Amino acid sequence: MLFLGLGTGLGSAMIVSGMLEPMELAHLMYKNGKTYEDYLGLRGLERSGKKKWRRHVAEITKRLKIALEADYVVLGGGNCKKLKKLPPGTRLGNNLNAFLGGFRMWQK
Repeated sequence: MLFLGLGTGLGSAMIVSGMLEPMELAHLMYKNGKTYEDYLGLRGLERSGKKKWRRHVAEITKRLKIALEADYVVLGGGNCKKLKKLPPGTRLGNNLNAFLGGFRMWQK
C-alpha cells in the first residue's frame, strides 16, 4: 500500500509486508524542473488551480502506483477534500487510522 498525504506539502509512505517504509517521494523531480511536491502540495494547488491540480493528482498517483508496484494507494491529508472523484486504484484515508496504526506499531 502506498500512502500519499496531500497537504501543505506531499507526505508519502509504503506498507510492505506489514512494515512501514517512510518515503521522501515529494522531493523527487517530476517535470519542468519541479518536484512532485511542487505539483501536489499547496503551492501546486495555488499555482495550477483545482482543475489542473486534480489532473496532476490523478496522473502522479497512477505513475507512482505503477513504478512502486503498489496494490493500491491511500490518499490522505487536508487537501483530499478538494478532489471531486478519486483516481482509479485509490481510496481515501482517515486521520484516525494513522493514530490507530501508530498505536499498533508500539504494541508489537
